[in-house]
Amino acid sequence: MAQVTTSSEPGAEGFGSALRRLKHAQKSGKGAPPYSLYVNRPLGRVFAAAAYQVGLTPNQVTLISGAFTFVGIGVVALGPATWPFGILVGALLVLGYALDAADGQLARLRGGGTLEGEWLDHMVDSAKIACLHLAVLVCFWRTYDLPHPAWLLVPMVFCVASCVHFFGMILVYLMARVERARSGAPAPMLPANKIKTLLKMPMDYGVLCIAFFLLGWHLGFFVIYTFLAVGSTGYTLLVVGKWRRDVVALDRRG
Repeated sequence: MAQVTTSSEPGAEGFGSALRRLKHAQKSGKGAPPYSLYVNRPLGRVFAAAAYQVGLTPNQVTLISGAFTFVGIGVVALGPATWPFGILVGALLVLGYALDAADGQLARLRGGGTLEGEWLDHMVDSAKIACLHLAVLVCFWRTYDLPHPAWLLVPMVFCVASCVHFFGMILVYLMARVERARSGAPAPMLPANKIKTLLKMPMDYGVLCIAFFLLGWHLGFFVIYTFLAVGSTGYTLLVVGKWRRDVVALDRRG
């Protein structure tokens, strides 16, 4: 994680100055999905600079992000699947995701993150990924007129694919980080790959957040959600093979 060193106390530096420092000290965006890179990260930068002004800690921002997200998830599971509630859910999820991008950027503003902060961030992320799809399952069962109960498998499969992808991604990243620390090898420079970036679109949590604005349009939301579920499952199946090759390579290096 790139660090932004600071000699001033939180709140002493102006909002614009903090925003500019963050803009010039971003971690690499290579391989990141388009919404997360071009929309969510800049939004998170604004929230990080604002949080820095009022003296919030990264962990507090993580918890605020989780509050927005889980309120939205609760509305999906328990509220009516209407246009007004869909817009409410979409707004809550988008805000929660932007704040999720803000905690790490706020940590860089304050001079660097902590293992506790990384742990908390991943714990909240893993919970929201599972709960969101389970909430959709409840929503479909309660409020959607599905042609057959078998369609309820869609959010179940999406939940499994998302959880496996998230855990696999984090695990391989941590294994590689431990191996680099052991061997002293530098972090690899990943080439930009536009095709891979586009293939990641169904995995982009931000795209899923936007889809919830259409929750009140039952047919449209179901079709889009199913498309994302199929794409996410397919991408996860493909990337699992790559992760295995990466882990085998780490074994050989050891």
